[in-house]
Amino acid sequence: MLIPADPDAYAAAIAPVVDAVHIHVHAAAHSDLGMLNDLRFTLPLRALTRRDLAAVYRYAGENELEDGIREHVRRGDLADEGDALRLTDQGFDLVRGLYISHAAATARIWRGRDLGPLAALAERVLGKATAEPGDALAAMAPPYEPEGSPAGLLLFNRLAALRYARADAHAAAWREAGLTAAEVVALEPGPLRTRVEAGTNRRAAVPYHALSRAEREFLYRGLLDLV
Repeated sequence: MLIPADPDAYAAAIAPVVDAVHIHVHAAAHSDLGMLNDLRFTLPLRALTRRDLAAVYRYAGENELEDGIREHVRRGDLADEGDALRLTDQGFDLVRGLYISHAAATARIWRGRDLGPLAALAERVLGKATAEPGDALAAMAPPYEPEGSPAGLLLFNRLAALRYARADAHAAAWREAGLTAAEVVALEPGPLRTRVEAGTNRRAAVPYHALSRAEREFLYRGLLDLV
């Protein structure tokens, strides 16, 4: 399989692979805790504001976002302290449970794989991305990594956080084109969508500059082998 040497083309090629790895683990873990599924690796480290969440869930409506917040507050998972949203003790217990579930799932579906090198490369790419993060990535990275976390869990959560770097790149590209979130969701194929995707790939390629070409190929092939 030929791995694109051009950084923009590489960013376009690896994005669906990262998504597939992420979805594969979620499906294997059979866990659904609403917004905590997404926020599991940031809330243990820091509170989030509504502005943070608006960036993370930029394609959701304001009412939908508020409904999600209220539901978690009602359950006792989140404490709403005005603008700051924090995990409660109950919420932290749920996150710990998610981490245990995800660790077990990665151990099962990736049994016998040497995941340490892939996790290390993902860490370097994420570190490059967080040097100049967009709104969503600034809220979601770096991820929570309890001491002693297995390599599969580290890889899963680092890739999950890295997905927000591409999400921010996409948002920057459609804003540059003068579009709103609703407009880009409804955008049909054509020159404007092509321009937005090109702008997305150009920005999303930047974190992968942390790796050599050989390392980029190793990461791509290694992740593809996990799905």
